[in-house]
Amino acid sequence: MATFPSYRPTYPASKKSEPQIRTTKFGDGFEQRLSFGLNQNPKEWSLTFVLKDEDIKVIEDFLDARALDASSFDWTPPDDTTSYKWKCMGGWSKEMVDVGVSRLSLTLIEVFEP
Repeated sequence: MATFPSYRPTYPASKKSEPQIRTTKFGDGFEQRLSFGLNQNPKEWSLTFVLKDEDIKVIEDFLDARALDASSFDWTPPDDTTSYKWKCMGGWSKEMVDVGVSRLSLTLIEVFEP
């Protein structure tokens, strides 16, 4: 299993949760909710890295390799000490902000697999 390169994202970094909950509404106003699936609350992180070009290239090469084999990778969120499995299927963007410095923006989505 590949591990995301150990660079710290630039703040702010944003985390999104969207639990998968099914709701049934009855005619009398009564409502019943049910969690859908075993892993029903995946996290999504929007991250930005502002680093030297050679460090950005390390991250880009890593993401390109994961795109080729469509595999997940391990990464530890900034607010946690535990590593989880992630994918970066939505793409990423790079902006050159100064000579030798670039900004890489990406979104990581938590996946659940053995």
